[in-house]
Amino acid sequence: MTKTIAILPGDGIGPEIIAEAVKVLETLQHSFGLNVQLEEGFVGGAAIDATGYPLPAETLALVKKADAVLLGAVGGTKWESLEISRRPEKGLLGLRSELELFANLRPAILFSELANASTLKPEVVADLDILIVRELTGGIYFGQPRGIRTLDNGERQGFNTLVYSESEIERIARVAFDSAEKRQKRVCSVDKANVLEATELWREVVTRVSEDYPNVKLSHMYVDNAAMQLVRAPKQFDVIVTTNMFGDILSDLASQLTGSIGMLPSASLDAHNKGMYEPIHGSAPDIAGQNIANPLATILSVAMMLRYSLNETKLADKIEKAVKQVLRDGVRTLDIGKNAVSTSEMGDAVVAALLK
Repeated sequence: MTKTIAILPGDGIGPEIIAEAVKVLETLQHSFGLNVQLEEGFVGGAAIDATGYPLPAETLALVKKADAVLLGAVGGTKWESLEISRRPEKGLLGLRSELELFANLRPAILFSELANASTLKPEVVADLDILIVRELTGGIYFGQPRGIRTLDNGERQGFNTLVYSESEIERIARVAFDSAEKRQKRVCSVDKANVLEATELWREVVTRVSEDYPNVKLSHMYVDNAAMQLVRAPKQFDVIVTTNMFGDILSDLASQLTGSIGMLPSASLDAHNKGMYEPIHGSAPDIAGQNIANPLATILSVAMMLRYSLNETKLADKIEKAVKQVLRDGVRTLDIGKNAVSTSEMGDAVVAALLK
């Protein structure tokens, strides 16, 4: 049965990196029997330019019927003057909300070939393998009320609401514990329970859920300490589970442990493992159109898509092995090495490694 992948290139470097991921998918179609249909749509700034809306109805219909979604990136300086409700990022938040993608999986894995690319000493990050499980549809990014208001004294005040229900916390905690059972059986729940009541509840619920996973060791850490520990001794972590905002920040921090944010893929899943897959880096408008962006995070996101949503584990393994081979061969984009190749040349190198 043919499965549909919605392709959303988005903005900035999005179209460039997505083009290389599509090369990989087409190679798997033609040479390895992957039975998928690729359908493209607009989202973010590109959608605003084309339709006036960051998440057009046509795109929403496409992603809802698709079996998986591959996203490039959204946003850029071009659209920063728009009202916040009409900015490109609203398209991304809308996708997460409409598809009920509550679980964001962000692996931070250091390929041994890139140990010297990390800003930390190789012995600190060697063999690093962390999975950050970020709650994606709740918390301060979605909480109501929110806005900018004028007080009685005429001063303007911005406000946002951090809110989590027990059911939201429980379902993301179970994703983390289920993941840990397949790894090193350790979960660290990151919160700020000493000052935020919403995360006091978070800690209580995660602790309760842990009782259903006796083989998994649970620890708790305040987010400020977690940020420090990720830099000081990152290999102490196996699975980190945390809130929407904390996960957003910590996963970007973790990306630098691996040498480059251009190396980190992600999966955003619903309760049935339908997912949206994207690199964790942004649209990088400063280098857009220059053919120098690193496409490996996007290509590795394709591997996650094959593994989690399309049940094509062997093909996922092939992609990951091809990426490792390319790195072993010394092929580097500008963010991870000297004598750099272009975005398209890196994509060609991965395809060549797949076909060997």
